[in-house]
Amino acid sequence: MNPNADKLWPGPRWSLAVLLALLGMLGPFSIDTYIPAYAGIAKSLGSTPVQMQQTLSAYLFGFAFMNLFHGALADSFGRRPVVLWGIAMFTIASAGCALSQSIEQLVFFRALQGLSTGAGIVVSRAVIRDMFPPAQAQQVMSQVTIYFGVAPAIAPIVGGWLFVHLGWHSIFWFLTGVGFFLWAANFRYLPETLHVDQRQSFEFRHLMRGYWQLGSSPRFLLLALASGVPFNGMFLYVMSAPAFLGEHLGLQPTEFFWFFILTISGIMSGAWLSGRLAGKIAPKQQIRYGFVIMLSVSVANLLANYFFKAHVSWALLPIALFAFGWALMVPVVTLLVLDLYPERRGMASSLQAVIGSTANGVVAGMLAPLVMHSTLSLAAASLGMMCIGLVAWVYLHRRWPEIGGAVASYHAD
Repeated sequence: MNPNADKLWPGPRWSLAVLLALLGMLGPFSIDTYIPAYAGIAKSLGSTPVQMQQTLSAYLFGFAFMNLFHGALADSFGRRPVVLWGIAMFTIASAGCALSQSIEQLVFFRALQGLSTGAGIVVSRAVIRDMFPPAQAQQVMSQVTIYFGVAPAIAPIVGGWLFVHLGWHSIFWFLTGVGFFLWAANFRYLPETLHVDQRQSFEFRHLMRGYWQLGSSPRFLLLALASGVPFNGMFLYVMSAPAFLGEHLGLQPTEFFWFFILTISGIMSGAWLSGRLAGKIAPKQQIRYGFVIMLSVSVANLLANYFFKAHVSWALLPIALFAFGWALMVPVVTLLVLDLYPERRGMASSLQAVIGSTANGVVAGMLAPLVMHSTLSLAAASLGMMCIGLVAWVYLHRRWPEIGGAVASYHAD
């Protein structure tokens, strides 16, 4: 934690959470805003569904790759420069998407977007831990999750409106404007939270030692799996939304927003409760509650889809409850990841994001197309993704029971 943290942000804590959440929202906005225009973009550029899927996969794998370096750069050169350069690249890439005249150009600039957006997500986590002791950090992380949850809910609505009224190019011009606004806001307000004495040497051998230290740590890998992979239990439904909502539930595109509103309400409610529990119960107990909710809901969802035909009257509720359980535990697990190696919080945040985003890329590019045409297959795949995280946490808990055992402190560490 920065020893001068109390002097770096003179405003209220929630305002810093808003700024950091806006950084994290770049990723969901880049994914969800253009999904309603899939068919329109394909028709305009003469592309196939497989090529359109590549625009998403290129973004996700670019995001995963560059996440290897965002945190290391932030640990060496500071949080501010990495954020500002990342947003600047995102803004340029968004303009490139808007000006694309072929599917190949769009795939290229989408990959460039993916390479840049991770800076905000990765660095914002490190900033929180730079600024706050454990319990307060959990509260701020929960607030960030609440604000962050708004993005996937409103992004498809904004994207659909822009597509209908102004065409698909306007979606990427909108993202260009978002990038410009965020760059200006962070240039003006984001403090440098990494103390000069805590900076790491940006030297190849030193970096490799850091990557090896984290990558060979079973505790780190298990925590990263526990936080990153269960998200895909609901992300799978987001990626399968046209088939799940349109084909199986018979909703019109104008009615898709109900799915996003319910899911994001679950995220925001879980994150709110996570913040309320900060400093009151042990982190591992809160994580246990989250996994119990996700497991119970996933099994119930699987059984319901096995015995009954999916219907809109009940099929959306399990996803919202799953989102609630995930948001209840993920701020806690994320902080446990960052606190394993305090001197390398940026790198830890990077590698954690790599694991989660790689899983996202596999889900979007491979798993979703395989299971989206059956609600039973969707439910089974969702349960499977959650179980990967659950097994990781159970093994970690039994092997290192002391992790997450102490109630988080409100005092500086």
